[in-house]
Amino acid sequence: MDVRIKKGFDIPLAGKPAPEIATEESCSTVAVYPLEFEGMKQRLKVAEGDVVRRGGELMEDKANEAFKLRAPGAGRITSVVRGARRFVEQIVIELDPADEVESFDRYTADQLLTLDRAKILAQLTTTGYLAFIRQRPFSHMANVSTPPKSIFVNAMNTAPFGADAETVVHDDPVAFQAGLDLMTRLTDGAVHLCLAADERGATLRGAQRVQTHTFAGPHPSGNSSLHISRVDPMDPHDVVWTVKAIDLVLIGRLFLDGALPATRIIAVGGPGVTADACRHYRVRNGGNLGPLLSRVIAEASPRVIAGDILSGQAIETSDHLRLQQSAVTVIAEDTRRRFLGWTSPSLDQFSFMRLLPSTWLRRSHQWSLGSNLNGGLRAMVLTGHYDKVMPLNIMVDYLLRAVLAGDTDESIALGILETDPEDFALCEFICPSKVNLQAIIRRGLDAIEEEGV
Repeated sequence: MDVRIKKGFDIPLAGKPAPEIATEESCSTVAVYPLEFEGMKQRLKVAEGDVVRRGGELMEDKANEAFKLRAPGAGRITSVVRGARRFVEQIVIELDPADEVESFDRYTADQLLTLDRAKILAQLTTTGYLAFIRQRPFSHMANVSTPPKSIFVNAMNTAPFGADAETVVHDDPVAFQAGLDLMTRLTDGAVHLCLAADERGATLRGAQRVQTHTFAGPHPSGNSSLHISRVDPMDPHDVVWTVKAIDLVLIGRLFLDGALPATRIIAVGGPGVTADACRHYRVRNGGNLGPLLSRVIAEASPRVIAGDILSGQAIETSDHLRLQQSAVTVIAEDTRRRFLGWTSPSLDQFSFMRLLPSTWLRRSHQWSLGSNLNGGLRAMVLTGHYDKVMPLNIMVDYLLRAVLAGDTDESIALGILETDPEDFALCEFICPSKVNLQAIIRRGLDAIEEEGV
């Protein structure tokens, strides 16, 4: 199936990562962030000073003891950081060059084609890699007790800037195909591989035993919610799983090697990165990003984002790579106040609404956007702007109001269960009221799930 999307908007952000891979080896510590796994009831299995192998058990879920968090590297645990209510926020491991490895079940590529579903899910659960697979509705980690009617593999990323799927997959096509084969064993339905229409990569185009679909158009044409709505729409009580192609490489490598992968490929870009450093990097899983970022950041006062600028999380330059993080974006920490604000006839500011001469005269310009909101929180007003960038059949203004009012029935009727918070990130970017729309949608989904609807 070939789908073309008209609604949306591609943010013209400078610093797109080049499709080339460099290796980053200067890393002495790795870390795990348990709060990354939403809803997990923590039971810590280690203490400071303990020695663990790569793949050794660090923590388990009290509510589901089969789900474990594993060490991304071998060494000595130097720090267990606790936050509010004594929840563990970070576990830091000082790497041992010997890098002893915990072994898991290992399979050949042919064995994966007939592997039992229960064995696949058991290995994904005990290694924590089940977190790579997301479930609709509610957009959380997949529930292994409910088989999905289909699985969507997202091999395109239109938000600035995520790791390029073809670049990552081309580096290890065997593991990617292994990951696809594993997905075909987890559902009785189809596995849908979604690509960009202009994707010319032979690796993605040559994927076997899946249904391939192409999507063209501006962001959010790369969002899984859009793919599901166009290819295999959800009916009430349907369950659909989604997974990123770049994460399938890690899953496939886990089953082929019988060990947690030591490295992964991430994208580093943004206007805060030096031009020659905007590329993909092979880094340690969970590795300290400090040595890499200290060499590539050009800004004196940067904001480092784990992920893309629309849905990512602000982190420190000394933080470690999260398990589900495939990109680092750096922008300027912009706190300037401009004289006359938007009424100034500026030639160096970007505006989605095209209020300024600069957006008419410099249409193809790549902008060095910063963290400045250019205004503060204010009342939401029906402007119709959200509809210009929302290709889903969703009335955004009314859905947001239903969630804020706590009306779960109305939220469901307006289609919230078909969405993910990331689907509203572009609406949030252009929002004149500066409202955190993604947080509102997340709150609505959590409320509906808590009520058991």
